[in-house]
Amino acid sequence: MDRFQYLALMAGCLLVTLPLEFWLAARVYRRPRRLLLAVVPVAAAFIAWDLFAIRRDHWTFSPRYTTGVLLPGGIPLEEVVFFLVIPICGLLTYEAVGTVLRASGRDASSSSGRAEPGRRDARGTDPSSGRQVRGGSSPGQAEPTPRERPRPVARPGEIGDPPQRQEEQDA
Repeated sequence: MDRFQYLALMAGCLLVTLPLEFWLAARVYRRPRRLLLAVVPVAAAFIAWDLFAIRRDHWTFSPRYTTGVLLPGGIPLEEVVFFLVIPICGLLTYEAVGTVLRASGRDASSSSGRAEPGRRDARGTDPSSGRQVRGGSSPGQAEPTPRERPRPVARPGEIGDPPQRQEEQDA
């Protein structure tokens, strides 16, 4: 039974996170193209890294805890499964947390998933920063922050400089 521990652990990870797809509407499995675009490049990079390390004898895998099924390059089946399962579990968790935050009103995101700058909730709070927003020309617009306000450019002798005496100007 020890030979199947690694695969059993991967199956357990999938089983623990699978309910997130249904109960919290993570929608990871329902969008297979996005899932593949997220998982395949990462898995390919780490599999290549593993193949390099295996070839150079940087690490090996215990035959006691693996099935003994080796894929081309000598990489165990369990290692490839790991690089597929763990990112899927991470995506399920990430999407589920986003669903919970949106449902609780903590995330006033647009359909793109990003908070709109200058928006505020019913309490006058900017959802992207959590700061209280004052003013604004309409309920959906916040007053510009000091960074956003244009500052007048003052040249010597113009606005903002105190009047100078003749002696100071000659110096």
